Amino acid sequence: MTDRSTGARADSLSELLDEQLRIHGEPSPPGQHSRTTRQFARACHAGDSAELRGLLLPDAVVISDGGGAVRTPPRPIRGAADVARFVATLLSHQDRAALTIEPVNGRAGIVLRRPPLVMAVVSLSVVDAKVAAVWIVLNPDKLRRWRTA
Repeated sequence: MTDRSTGARADSLSELLDEQLRIHGEPSPPGQHSRTTRQFARACHAGDSAELRGLLLPDAVVISDGGGAVRTPPRPIRGAADVARFVATLLSHQDRAALTIEPVNGRAGIVLRRPPLVMAVVSLSVVDAKVAAVWIVLNPDKLRRWRTA
């Protein structure tokens, strides 16, 4: 992401989040966040890139963390079309897998489970019923606590 005041690109995850908040304002209230998360999960499960694009802000970003154990893009993916395509590919139609809505960082999030494993945990930043940022944890070390829950 580019800092509009300096033209510099945000390098850290916290800078990306700060920039999203500066551009888009405060996050949606919990009820709206939950509704948008459910819609997003349904579109992901169906692999519906068009529906996902409709739920994303035009400058949406996805950040994925594979921790070096799972191959992920080296940089955030930006733009609704590219984010939708990436998320749909990653989370759609997984064999014997289920997407569930569960609490993630105190808000509704998405968990991809292929029993007995948790394959991914997804957290969304939602502003005015649109997704500004998608945070995907694929790192097995970070998912360890989810596997015992």
